[in-house]
Amino acid sequence: MPQQPEAEIRSLVRDVEHRADDAGKMTVAGYAAVFGEIADIGGHFREVLTRGAFEKTLASSDVRAYFGHDRGRVLGRKSAGTLRLREDEKGLAVEIDLPDTSDGRDARTLIERGDISGMSFGFVVTKQEWDETGETPLRTIREVVLDEVSIVSEPAYDGTSIAMRSLDAARKERRQQNFNAAARRLGMKVTLDLTSRSKARA
Repeated sequence: MPQQPEAEIRSLVRDVEHRADDAGKMTVAGYAAVFGEIADIGGHFREVLTRGAFEKTLASSDVRAYFGHDRGRVLGRKSAGTLRLREDEKGLAVEIDLPDTSDGRDARTLIERGDISGMSFGFVVTKQEWDETGETPLRTIREVVLDEVSIVSEPAYDGTSIAMRSLDAARKERRQQNFNAAARRLGMKVTLDLTSRSKARA
């Protein structure tokens, strides 16, 4: 059985907005990711998301919102309409209607107090590029499958090892491509040499 791709986690420390309607229901809103901003991932590599990275996954995936990436603490769900996701020119915009549960009330209190500092998302990369011409490798993420979004109290960059394995794979692929190109050049040279010798004998 093929191994399932592993999910990575990135957090964005930005203000999380909140508003309550007349019935007291609270909606929180913010960005789980932004485009074009280069993040330093633990000094191992830099990373940037391009616009369009979430386009396909938002059209097909039923995503859930969690409290602190804990799958037992659901705050909203896309198919239920309690989680709304959209990609705009800035990034991945998130709106969550908090439930009247202990986790929902805790999240509301922490947001009102200013203890919640951002949003986060779990994802699997499906299209990416690596550039190692600079001092630190740069990973450009062009497409992902969105696994979940979360309200978080601190930034998280889980999945560094997964990304590093991806970099190793990209390096191996480049070495193989360079080897194949060198073999083709050598083959062409041998062919030309043989052709030249045949003409000389004639």
